[in-house]
Amino acid sequence: MLAGTAADVVGVDANPEAHEHARLRYRASNLRFERGLVEDYAERRDAIVFLQTIEHVQDPAALLAAIGRAAPIAYVSTPNRLTLAPDGAEKSENPWHIQEWTAAEYRALLEPRFSDVRLLGLFHARKLRVHELALAAGWDRVHKALRISKPFYDRFTPAIAASDFVLRDESDCDLDGALDFVAVCRS
Repeated sequence: MLAGTAADVVGVDANPEAHEHARLRYRASNLRFERGLVEDYAERRDAIVFLQTIEHVQDPAALLAAIGRAAPIAYVSTPNRLTLAPDGAEKSENPWHIQEWTAAEYRALLEPRFSDVRLLGLFHARKLRVHELALAAGWDRVHKALRISKPFYDRFTPAIAASDFVLRDESDCDLDGALDFVAVCRS
């Protein structure tokens, strides 16, 4: 998607299978892939997009410092521990996540490494928000009793679109209920 508008895009991944999949699947004259640790990538870029990955990194502070040196702006997203993990847990049960953060913790991680950090929260909208409200009202019991779970979700899941999510600024809402955080960081 980035290669559709950017002049030059580099995808970096240490996982050999992910690197090979991306290299073979996504092709454009302005797109290339490098296999390696993102932490070691040092080429200067106009922007860095690092989505849903920082929670997998052993030393996120060092990575963020490297990102700050490599580009004047970075977009860095991560799941919200408060909506992903069980209440009171240090992290979710995802075995690949090394660390997960609340909004305040994520901001504290980012701010020492960037001159400006804008934190956004990703929330359900449209049909996902209606579904969320239906679940809170007991929809799970109804569809299980009617034995329509599979047919419903077979149709519902593929119908989910980008418009069923909304990004909200922290000045407009409490980010503790966000699904994910998207940080816009300026060096």
